[in-house]
Amino acid sequence: MSLQLVLAQVLLLVLGVIGVGTARPDLIVDHGSKAVLALGLTFLLSRFKPKFFTSVALLGFLVCIALLILVLFVGEGGEWGGGKRWLDFGGPLRFQPSEFIKLALVLQLASFFARRGVAKKLISATAMIMLSTVLVLVEPDVGSTVLIFSLGLVLMFAAGVKFTSIGGFVAALGLLALPFASNYLERHPYITERFFGHVAELKDTNTKEATQIDLAHRDMTQGGLYGRGPDGPKYSLPAGHTDMVIASVAFSTGLLGVVTVIFAYWLIVQSGLSVAELAGRIRPMTPEIHAASIMAVGAMFMIVAQAFVNLAVAVGLFPVTGVPLSLVSYGFSSLLSKSVALAVMHSSIREIHAHLGLTKSGKKERKFEPVPAPAD
Repeated sequence: MSLQLVLAQVLLLVLGVIGVGTARPDLIVDHGSKAVLALGLTFLLSRFKPKFFTSVALLGFLVCIALLILVLFVGEGGEWGGGKRWLDFGGPLRFQPSEFIKLALVLQLASFFARRGVAKKLISATAMIMLSTVLVLVEPDVGSTVLIFSLGLVLMFAAGVKFTSIGGFVAALGLLALPFASNYLERHPYITERFFGHVAELKDTNTKEATQIDLAHRDMTQGGLYGRGPDGPKYSLPAGHTDMVIASVAFSTGLLGVVTVIFAYWLIVQSGLSVAELAGRIRPMTPEIHAASIMAVGAMFMIVAQAFVNLAVAVGLFPVTGVPLSLVSYGFSSLLSKSVALAVMHSSIREIHAHLGLTKSGKKERKFEPVPAPAD
């Protein structure tokens, strides 16, 4: 396993337990036990080869699509415009299918491009991306929709699809979506209200009513450099254990904790990009190596892009989206899907290192030839 990824996951999980415990002490045991379970799952699944993940990709993708369709009829959750985002079958069987479709899309597109190449047959790949995106969009969940669509584009680029082809796809899609955009925004007015409300807040910094982001900023400021501990007095912060968990982390551990969170995500980014760079050295590139490279980059983007959006909301750059902080926020759906994504990265790294003859430290193994015995 990659020690770099293990360190990143452990740091994020520990800080997540601290943040959740700060905002909701009653949930610390629940979240802590799920964090340990997620870490164990990463260790277990990381032992499989990339071929295993590609072999189950299509089945996983079809199951996730079926769950996304099901959530439109019997789903529960968001109150914004009658949104339905969760499936609840009782007990622990409550989950958010939009979290798992991201991982399923990573595996399926990696399998598809590795088998069929990128020169032709892009219609099937774009159809898979659009099907996933549209089903989440109509829930509605705009934050996850943007992330899934962006993930699809990154996977196409990682697979080797030409940038001009990706640009043409985006342009054509934009033109096709224009006639439906106004009707969609009319049916879900909370989207424009939230956007223009955020813009108004940016322009008018003297508003008397404290917003969720204002309260988050207060908690962050109260934390100082080293934090005030989970039991310190703080402001009541809505979603302090979920969407705004970074404010709870900052309050408890201070700037040091926030920097540690960013450092952990940087480790994940560096790991994903290094895998892609190493895979580029292998000639000829086999379908297994191609799939491993795509999966590593996709899993990395899936984790870090979501974290970027969450942090951007917390500091006030983006309007509130409801996107959790990867591997930190309370919520088993996100925690589980991101932990499996890390297992995919571990598997891909090991496969590519094996083909290049690299050790765990990333250095080439030295092969010694036997010294011939001296002649009589």
